Amino acid sequence: NLDDRKIRLTINSSSISDYALTPDASKLYYLAAFEKGYDLWVTEPRTRETKILAKLAGTPSGIEMTKDGKNVFVTNKGALVKIDETGKLTPISINGEMILNSAAEREYIFNHAWRQVKEKFYDPTIRNIDWKMYKDTYAKFLPHITNNYDFQELLSEMLGELNGSHTGGRYSPQPGATDNTASFGLLYDETFTGNGLKVAEVIAGGPLDKAGNKVRAGNIIEKIDGKGNNDEGDWNILLNRKAGENTLLSLYDPSTNTRWDETVKPFTAGEEGALLYKRWVKKMSDMVDKLSGGKVGYVHVQGMNDGSYRTVVDEVMGKNANKQALIVDTRFNGGGWLHNDLNTFLSGKQYLQFAPQGHMVNSAEPMDRWTKPSVVIMSESNYSDAFIFPYVYKQNGIGKLVGMPVAGTGTAVWWETQIDPTIVFGIPMIATIGKEGRPTENLQVEPDIKVPLPYEDFLAGRDPQLEAAVKEMLKEIKENPHP
Repeated sequence: NLDDRKIRLTINSSSISDYALTPDASKLYYLAAFEKGYDLWVTEPRTRETKILAKLAGTPSGIEMTKDGKNVFVTNKGALVKIDETGKLTPISINGEMILNSAAEREYIFNHAWRQVKEKFYDPTIRNIDWKMYKDTYAKFLPHITNNYDFQELLSEMLGELNGSHTGGRYSPQPGATDNTASFGLLYDETFTGNGLKVAEVIAGGPLDKAGNKVRAGNIIEKIDGKGNNDEGDWNILLNRKAGENTLLSLYDPSTNTRWDETVKPFTAGEEGALLYKRWVKKMSDMVDKLSGGKVGYVHVQGMNDGSYRTVVDEVMGKNANKQALIVDTRFNGGGWLHNDLNTFLSGKQYLQFAPQGHMVNSAEPMDRWTKPSVVIMSESNYSDAFIFPYVYKQNGIGKLVGMPVAGTGTAVWWETQIDPTIVFGIPMIATIGKEGRPTENLQVEPDIKVPLPYEDFLAGRDPQLEAAVKEMLKEIKENPHP
């Protein structure tokens, strides 16, 4: 009756990288990221006592245990450490050398990649091509390659002969301390030719979007930490490695002819990118609201992942719950694995209406799925599962597709890190078969309403694809009014 005696061993939900049970099953060690980074936790299954044995705040790792169960070994931020049952942490120093034959290693990786493709490519016939001929052809270049930049290209060229998505070679060098330009969370007037940086917009949520800051559009940054661009020649130099550091801005307001200083902590370009994405989504949502007179809702699917799905459900069943139709924007989505969840969520059919005290209200079952009309916007930038989703959305007749054709990239990939961990190559191992009875790879999905997005319109603040989607939904609402 083991099925009746299943229990949860951890006390909270978290990301766990590995676990190890002592030989007598008296203690369970596991690495979990519950706060900041991964710490070593220990639970006594019999007493349920749980605690952090070693505060590492480190990176994911495996766990190796000594035979007696009294010590475990983990890697933490690139270093090997030993932790005993009391939580004492002992660094383990490693001092070793090896003579590496780089050319021979590259040759091994090349041959290995060729063999792996032969065994694992989604089409067992390897598209009926002479795969050995390609190996022999590209192997001729190996003796002339002396670095991984060129080796990555060689792998990509050979794998590219498969005419498949989700493949190619990657090289990710591990740099040391590098330059890193921070940002103030501002957009600048690029046409300004005077001294300084003229602010065009303060990005919402950025370091300067706070009650205590006076920076507004039209203000000019004359100096950063007492230096102007005339001192260094490039403003970016003044922001190098400044993320999270107190930085002094000297500002000028031409409209009032006043000058003042403000202190701010710049953030990273990645953090700024996240805010710019939110800014774009809000702009699209506001545009839909204006064009539809508040009748149509909007949601953007950033990626085919858990976080994006939570956002979709939250926004659709939250602020858009009372809308009469929905636009699902998948443009610029690089993929993941969410097509079934989105397909299920958008294909709801109403089967009950609620009426307290005889009054019909805007509430019905199913309450966890969208039951009203929807349309999907897609573009040339869709890839992988962002191809599969619109493909199945159209195949299942849920609604129409608006935008531009999307290349058929409907495979699931296995990316393999090599013996040299800076080299990775991919093999599309799983094909998806749709109504055509053939792999969707290289099967372009066509929109029902084809609308390009000229860059002139984009720069002018217009979005013809969004406008066409709103028009289609308003037509749907008029022809099929939803209760």
